[in-house]
Order: sequence, then structure tokens, then C-alpha cells
Amino acid sequence: MTDLLSSPRLLGDGATIAHRPDWTWLPSGAAPTDADLVRAARQAEQLLAEHGVTYGADLTERDHQWRLDPLPVVVDEPEWARLDAALVQRAEVLDAVLHDLYGARLLLDDRVLPPTAVLSHPGFLRAVDGLRLPGGRELVLTATDLVRDAAGDWCVVADRTQAPSGAGYAMEDRRVTAQVLAPVYRQASIARLGPFFHALRKALHEVAPPTAGDEPRAVLLSPGPASETAFDQAYLASMLGLPLVEGSDLLVRAGRLYLQGIDGLEPVDVVLRRVDGDWCDPLDLRAGSRLGVPGLVHAVRNGAVSVVNPLGASVLENPALLGYLPRIARAVLDQDLTLASAPTWWCGEERALRHVLSRIDRLVIKPTVHGPRTTTVLGWTLSAAERDELAARITAEPWAWVGQEPVGPTLEPAADAGVGAVRPGASDLGADDLGPRAAVMRTYAVAHAGTYTVMAGGLARVADDHVVSSSSAGALAKDVWVLASQPPVPAVALREDAVVGVGRTAGYGVSPRAAENLYWMGRYAERAEDGVRVLRAVTDRWDDFHRVPDSAGGQALAVLLQALTPAALPDGGEVVATDPLAEHVGPRVPALRDLLLDQRTPGSVARAVKRLGASAATVRDQLSTDTFGPLARIERTLRAERSRVRSRQQPGEGLDVGDVPPASVTAGLRPTLDRVLESLLAISGIAAEGLTRDVGWHLLDAGRRIERAQRLVAMLAATLVERRPGDVEDLVLESVLLSTESAITYRRRHQSGASVASVLDLLVHDRTNPRSLAFALDRLLADLEAVPAPRSAAQRDHLLHGVADLVAELDTVAVGNEISEDGRRVRLADTLESMLWRLREASDEIERVHFVRPAPSRALADLWGSTYGRPTEGGAE
Repeated sequence: MTDLLSSPRLLGDGATIAHRPDWTWLPSGAAPTDADLVRAARQAEQLLAEHGVTYGADLTERDHQWRLDPLPVVVDEPEWARLDAALVQRAEVLDAVLHDLYGARLLLDDRVLPPTAVLSHPGFLRAVDGLRLPGGRELVLTATDLVRDAAGDWCVVADRTQAPSGAGYAMEDRRVTAQVLAPVYRQASIARLGPFFHALRKALHEVAPPTAGDEPRAVLLSPGPASETAFDQAYLASMLGLPLVEGSDLLVRAGRLYLQGIDGLEPVDVVLRRVDGDWCDPLDLRAGSRLGVPGLVHAVRNGAVSVVNPLGASVLENPALLGYLPRIARAVLDQDLTLASAPTWWCGEERALRHVLSRIDRLVIKPTVHGPRTTTVLGWTLSAAERDELAARITAEPWAWVGQEPVGPTLEPAADAGVGAVRPGASDLGADDLGPRAAVMRTYAVAHAGTYTVMAGGLARVADDHVVSSSSAGALAKDVWVLASQPPVPAVALREDAVVGVGRTAGYGVSPRAAENLYWMGRYAERAEDGVRVLRAVTDRWDDFHRVPDSAGGQALAVLLQALTPAALPDGGEVVATDPLAEHVGPRVPALRDLLLDQRTPGSVARAVKRLGASAATVRDQLSTDTFGPLARIERTLRAERSRVRSRQQPGEGLDVGDVPPASVTAGLRPTLDRVLESLLAISGIAAEGLTRDVGWHLLDAGRRIERAQRLVAMLAATLVERRPGDVEDLVLESVLLSTESAITYRRRHQSGASVASVLDLLVHDRTNPRSLAFALDRLLADLEAVPAPRSAAQRDHLLHGVADLVAELDTVAVGNEISEDGRRVRLADTLESMLWRLREASDEIERVHFVRPAPSRALADLWGSTYGRPTEGGAE
């Protein structure tokens, strides 16, 4: 495989640079073989899926899964020492530029920088002119995108100062690579990434306003789960111990910024933002934005809160600045710039404009600001007409464009011969693969202790293209290993000099948004688990009795098909006269497998799992990282079963398998159901044993308990109200017990057989049975008592206590034996109906009391969709 970023080696002729993996620094025999790399690639893909690592908003979409090449970029110690020093110098230059542009603006007055290049850039925010961060540095966090030029030297193609992303991905890549290449990693002396994150925590402490005291409180401001880098934001928040918040979670009052917890307002001193600067305040900046906080600029101006990076820092991302940095470095530091940038010409100068237009077919043409109609263009890929059109656009708005010389090593075969892409698999990790064509390494630096601390590594991205960016389609990530002469000292997260109070302090609560998603996460988890148990019971009955519909088992099966999976049949087709169950179930029904696999089917397991994953991704910073492994396994299991079903379809058919015998279709469901249930139980166990019993946990558990109570009551109403012949009723009762995981307990207690009264006693009254209604109500009331109620909870509690009273008053023997003339247990039906009504109303009251938040503004709804930032389609189905 080609390696365009690792420290270059000279071949035997002493002049040719080798772009190949170099393992000579390892002990003899320790280098990984091609087979090792193939295995590592497969393991890395699985681990990333289990960790829920995505680039994009949808946790369950394969297209959004993060892709990692386990072969690392390796940089030797002497070269990294030079690069580290150069990156520190570059950060200092950019910091000086930022300080000057929002201050004296001497660089503009002295024409070191063209005023038009800065003042016309939308990243220059006039509303924050003159504002300063405490601590002496304006640029706290910076990232630099590097490539190697034809000579093998580092060259900068872009600076990232708005809200640099990817540090979380870099740490996750290191975690996975160290695991899949463990034999190599253990023998190598590789610099660690931890010191960078410790420096970032301290940097947030250092820029806190004087009013923060000894324990400043910081948050990470996110655009929300719709952000492409949502995983990176949540992972970074977890590493730093920061609450992950959205704009709707924050409030400015009397010039002070607060986090809106469900139990009141809590002051915020530092905001590490991942929202673009102009979206951060709809009052002083972009009107209509709901990604930010109204009045945030006012709070910054009052000195009550510090924002990192400061608002307006994106002006430094203007590619027009690249061509002027050498003379800026001499002006502000009296030093020559050590780290060169790709040759760049800003078209706002007449001479540069002529140069770019004359070489438009050889340059990378970049807008100074990317937008829907302005993206990077590779001049040599355009037709003559397209080049003329682009030249006209540049001529009309020259200040909005730059031309950049393409940089990177020259590879054979030639570009038009097609260099192979790097893809997981044996043929793509072999030594003869010359791809990819483009590679970029992002490095990170943070202002700390009067200088900048550079991450000893970074985030590399490679792609089968002429250029690569963080969002390049098909691009792969790589870990970056910096060799060290001395074994690194493991970083200790908690030390005597560790920053106290930065991050999640004891006083921080849970925002209504996070609370709502935790609550619905509990509900979706229980909904999926209950759905799997019901389908297991129904599938078993189908396999046993679908061929003998007139038997007691066949009649019990018909009851279950109608009551538990409304009108569901395995073949999902029309019920015809020859079907032995036609008289028991209605026409045109969904398949049992659809209730497991189809996300579009209301009430399906797949639908609940998808929403469970989306809710979990939204509150990732609140959860154990182990939560996402079982979620990924569920998705893989469902995906494999869908593939199995589709492989047996006729061309043009949907998900249903019309010509496959019903018995063979359901035969594959039970193993799938078992595997899904195992993973759901793992999630339940992680929540029960891996999370602290804070407000968030109580809400998650409350969601699970009210969902279980509702579904249990609905199940009892659907199966026990109608009186049936003895053998049929016995099988129905047994199926209910199996669906509620209570069959073994029942058999131990009632060896004489099942009865409606004894089943009701176990599932409604028995407080020692965790599957009973009484147990669920007790836990639900205890959970809600532990959750602050910002609004009156009287109606909520009245409804729940009303259900508890009905439970206490229920005479199971009487309602079980009291049968009306039409064969119905009327008193039982009335009681269950009353319970279910109260539970549904109580569910609405829980949302009203704890989760009501401001409605989204029309402008944001139009941009992101009406459900942006909201919990994932909560509600009963």
C-alpha cells in the first residue's frame, strides 16, 4: 500500500523517495504481514461499528460508518520534533493575526494584509470587535491540514480555527488501531495522545472569566445530533467531562449564561463551541438561528463567559491568508515562517487574478467561503466551457476566490491510468497496491501555559482522488504514530494537579432535551425487548400449530396473531380460501418478519431499535461507551436476516417472500430473535449496572417502566378478556407468560396448571416479580420522585396513584371467574381499560412536567427540518 504521509525513506539510489510502509524500526520479525493487515482491517470495521463511530447523523446507516485503515502513518521522532516546533510557531502567528484583526488592525493599516481580503470575509464578525479572552491568547484551539509535497516535505493546505473537529476521531482511531495491531503497538515506543486532552482541559480553565472562581464550569456546545461530526463532539465531551449541550439548553439572563437543568438554572463560565460563530447568537449575529443562544455575545461582552474558540475566529480559515502568512510572520514575530503553505494566490489582487485565470486548468480553485454554489474545483477536470464559466465567476467576484497549486508526491502510474483506492480486504492491503492518490494529516494545537501544546499524532485521511477532505466520499482514516526514543509515561486522568471543576461538576443537572431523550431511550429499549419476546412466542406457536388450525393450538395461534401481532402472517400475502387460518384472521396482513425487520412497519422491532439508537446517539455523553456495542450487534443481526430474506425473493418483490413456504420463513426468525434479545438484555444490564443513579438514570428507567406497564396492560386486555375453551386458554396463558418472561416462575408456584386468576396475580399483583404491573408502578413512582419537577406534577401523580389503586382493588379470582353471557370478562376489561387510559395520560403528563421546551423557530425548522434537535419520534405506536 502506498503511504503518502509517513516519514519518507530513500531507496537504494539515494534520490528516489519510497512511499511504502516502513517497519524497520520494529524488532526483527515483528512487522505485520499482509494477512495481519487484512485481519486487522476486518476487526477495525467491526470495532468501529460496535463503538457506534459514525461520520453523519444516522447511527444505523452503513454509509455513515467511520472507516479506518489500520495501517498507521508513522512519523519518526526527529521529523516530528521539527514539525511540532513549526506548528507552535504557526499557531502563534495565527493568534497574533486574530488579536490584531479584532483590535488595532495594524496588519490592515500597514497593508501586510489586504483589507478587502479580511473585511469582505463573512468570518469577520464585527459584533465581537474588541472582545478579548482572559489568559493572553485569543486562538485557543487550532488544527492544521498537512500534505507532503513532491520532495517529501510537509506543506499546509488549510488552517482550521472556526471549531476544529476530529480530535475525538483521532483518539478513537488510536484506541482501535492499538487493539487490532496489538502485537505491533505493544512493542513500539509511540507518543501518547492523552497529554493533548489534558492540556485542553487546563486551557479551558485558564480562559475562564475572573467571576468563575476556582471551579469554572464548562460545556461543549453542539449543533445537535444532525451534525456530521456528532460522534466526535460527544466523544470529546466525554473525554473532557463536559456536558454536551445544544443552544436550546442554554439561556442568557442578566448578562450571565446559564444551563437550563430540569431542576433550575446553573451558571456556565466557559463554552467550548462546535457551532459556527455566526450561528451562535440570533440577536447579534445570524437572525433566526436556534443553534446558538440569544444574548451570548452580550454575555461575552460583559465578561461573564468565555467562548472557545472565540466568535469570529473563522476569519483565519480564509484561504486568501495563506499567501500572506510568510510576511505576517516576519511582521508579528520577526521570524521566517518555518512551515510552508501550498502556493496560493488571492484573486482580489490584479496580478494574482491574471495568474490564476491563465493557469485555471492547472490549479485547485477554492472559494474563500464554501457554500451551496461555491465549492472547491479541480481546474484540470473541467471542460473548456466549464472553465470559461468559472473564469467569468471569478472575474465578477475576484475577492471571493483563490487559486492553489496542487501539492503532493508524484506517483506512477499516471493519474489517468487509475490508481487503486484503499478499501478493507486482502486485495487492497497487499504490498502491490499503489493507491491512494491523496492524503492529508490534520494536526492539533492548544494554547496552554504560555505556549501551544501539539497533539503527538493527529487524524490522517486518505482517498482515491486528487484531493481529500474530511468529508471525501470513500475516504479512510488513519492513526498517526509518532515514534519516541523513550517509552511514554501513561497519562493519569486524575492527578493532584488535574483541573478541578472544569467539566461535569456535581452541580450540573440534565437539560430537558437530554432528559427527554434518555426517557425515550428507556421506552424504545423496552418496546424493542417486548416486541422480540412477543414474536418469539408467536413464532413458536406458528411452527407448532399453523398446519392444524382446528386444533387447540391452531385456535390459540389465531388468537395470538390477532391480539399480539395484529393480523400478522409469516408470508405477508393475501389470505386465500385455501389458507387454513383464513377464517381466523383478516385479509392482507404484514409478515411476522416485517414486525422484526422492517423499519417502516409501525410497532416493529427494527423501528424501535432504530429510534433507540438515535436516542442513544443524542445523549452519548451520558452513557457508558459499552452501550453501543450491543446496538451495533443488533443492527448487524437484522441486516443479515434482511439479506437472507432478500436472497430468497423473486425479482421485483418487496421485503415479503411470497413463494417461500411459511415454515421455512419462520425457521430463520427464532435464531435472529434470540440474538437480538441477547443484545437488548446487554443494553439493559449496562444501564442497570454501568450508570450512576442520577436524574438521567431515573428518567431512563422511568421510560422503561411506563412502557412496560402500558404494554403489559394492553397484552392482558387483548388475551385474557375473552373466555376460550380450556385447552386453547391454557396455550394462550402460557404464551402470555412466555412473552412476559414469567413462565418459569409461574410453573414453580402453580404446578397444577394455568388459570386466569393466577396469571393475573403474578403479572399484576406480585411485587417480587420485576415483570409485574405492581413492580413497574413502584419503580416508576420512585424514579419520578427522584426527578425534579419544574412544573406541577399533581395530575401525573394522581393518575399513577389511580392505577396503583386499581391494582390494589383488583380481585383476580372474581374477575377471572365472572363471565358475561357473550363470553367476556367484563369487569376485567373495564379495569384494564381504565388502567391503560390512566397510564397513557400519565405518559403525557410526564412529558408536560419535565420536557416542555421552546418551539423551534420557523427559520431553523425550514433549514434543518421540523424535528431537528427533538427526541426521535417519541410516542406510542
